[in-house]
Amino acid sequence: MPLPFLTADRALDAHEDGDGDEVLAHADPDRWRRPYRPGPWRVGGAALLLLLAAFMLFATMIIAFAGTWAGALVCLAAALCVIGSALRILMTGVWVSPSGLRRVSFLRTRSIAWDEITEVRTVQQPVRWLGLPRTVQGQALTAAGRGGAELPVLLTDHNADFLSRTEAFDRAADTVEAWAEEYRAVPA
Repeated sequence: MPLPFLTADRALDAHEDGDGDEVLAHADPDRWRRPYRPGPWRVGGAALLLLLAAFMLFATMIIAFAGTWAGALVCLAAALCVIGSALRILMTGVWVSPSGLRRVSFLRTRSIAWDEITEVRTVQQPVRWLGLPRTVQGQALTAAGRGGAELPVLLTDHNADFLSRTEAFDRAADTVEAWAEEYRAVPA
């Protein structure tokens, strides 16, 4: 089963290897895509959750064979919640398409059309370390909305995708900025 959120920047790899004119035959130009790969912290956390879910499913089977169907259903529901959480963790991040920018967090997704964004840039500021309350000095990719609207920070170099991967953050930030420059409506 293909997992497009794990291979989001395959087109970027093709662009770096070739002259950039190749278009994948199956590529949908209006599809949302993440312009970077999920980082090792994000993938590792999701893998641990999936391992926990495997044990929970094994426990569900043992409980079902013991004849306690209510307990088996509760354990199955909990395992499915853990699997859903792991998949949501993998989907978390910034996604782009010709229609706009999408910021996916664990509990919420926010889409912003390109014409609502005036500027996308990288700034030095205090950022949260792995999404925890602790802040450190780092880089953040921010977007400014029309009319001075405050938009959430898109990416940081200390989140689960880019911790200790400065070059990957720089490539991802440059890619999102390039999408913004290409698709953002230029005021007349």
